[in-house]
Amino acid sequence: MSGTTSGFEQARRIAEGLAYSSGFGNQHACEAVPGALPVGRNSPQRAPLGLYAEQLSGTAFTEPRAHNRRSWLYRIRPSAAHPRFVPADGGSLRGAPFTETEPDPNRLRWDPLPDPAPGTDFLDGLWTLGGNGDAARREGVAIHLYAADAPMERRVFSSADGELLIVPERGGLLLRTEFGLLRAEPGHIALIPRGVRFRVEPLDAVVRGYVCENMGRPFVLPDLGPIGANGLANPRDFLAPAAAYEDVEGPVEVVSKFCGGLWTATYDHSPLDVVAWHGNLTPYVYDLRRFNVIGSISYDHPDPSIFTVLTSPSDTPGLAGVDFVVFAPRWLVGEDTFRPPYFHRNVMSEYMGLIEGAYDAKTAGPGGFVPGGGSLHNMMSAHGPDRETFDRAGAAELVPQKVDDGLAFMFETRWPVTLTAQARDAGHLQSGYDDVWQGLERRFRN
Repeated sequence: MSGTTSGFEQARRIAEGLAYSSGFGNQHACEAVPGALPVGRNSPQRAPLGLYAEQLSGTAFTEPRAHNRRSWLYRIRPSAAHPRFVPADGGSLRGAPFTETEPDPNRLRWDPLPDPAPGTDFLDGLWTLGGNGDAARREGVAIHLYAADAPMERRVFSSADGELLIVPERGGLLLRTEFGLLRAEPGHIALIPRGVRFRVEPLDAVVRGYVCENMGRPFVLPDLGPIGANGLANPRDFLAPAAAYEDVEGPVEVVSKFCGGLWTATYDHSPLDVVAWHGNLTPYVYDLRRFNVIGSISYDHPDPSIFTVLTSPSDTPGLAGVDFVVFAPRWLVGEDTFRPPYFHRNVMSEYMGLIEGAYDAKTAGPGGFVPGGGSLHNMMSAHGPDRETFDRAGAAELVPQKVDDGLAFMFETRWPVTLTAQARDAGHLQSGYDDVWQGLERRFRN
């Protein structure tokens, strides 16, 4: 059944009262019951309150300390106490490697996903657009969208393939994770580490958004280089959940994404039973409006790398497996400068989505770039402002201008994004996207 109004109200009351600890990459510690967290050691002979001590490793044991991610969980039952997993129907969810279609160099744009069928929860509402890499080799990215109208009742999900960056566009989410509860509204992002189990409850009648599944190295904050010690996303604005647990008996479906496919098992208890935890592997929520935008105060448009919120490094310095970039509210003051994003061909592949309002290089409205929609420019595909934007920007008076009527983002990845067959054949794929650059006539004079 779809969620009822009273169910949404109850979830929203819980979400509005949540407490967090702050700091990306910090060593957090919390307990839902006093005395549940051991003192002075991680795995005592007998853990407090009859709990089980369990380590969750997000990186190899021997990775450098600065890169190492792990947390200790103190739970009612160990994760090992579960029945056999069996393959499950993935519905519209797909995984890497992506081989259903050939990589496409054409510029593509989609309208938003249609509203979900009544009773669709977050997991059933996941729809894969495409991706690259190989989940078994822990490299690459998958791009998903979601549309849902019902809570995940007695059901939890995790991805062993990668961490999940959730970008709500319509309606808020209450995320119940092993580590505690997070509230993510449009304008926020939620980051769920690889393998962490969670359940999603909508805070509104219909919810919709985007998901980046990062199968490579965990996301980190980008180095600031010449920017200095401050700017872009500030670590303290990332909020980690306080410990909260479910002591629930009875059947709970546990669904795991593993090497591209879904597997399911029915537990006799909820695995969201962590009473205390400490470590630096944790889910986060972050408000994109707190992004500290850095920009030019003289001339020219800086490269969009200055809008990077999170990056997944690769084995090549400066080359990301995937970057998450946000185009947040900012002032434009460049003199003698074409202020929208410039025409561009990029060795990286770019998937762009819109959370609200309009993007300053694209025309909104029917058949345009609208909230919930998305565009894909694979590597070396020429793109840039559409003709209407180009004409307007070329004639604009260059007074200081506040860009605050939109919130757009980009998943930028080092490899081409190969579409799923459902994305290639989707009814909401726009047929006339190339037309937005028609009319950019010859202006050369000699």
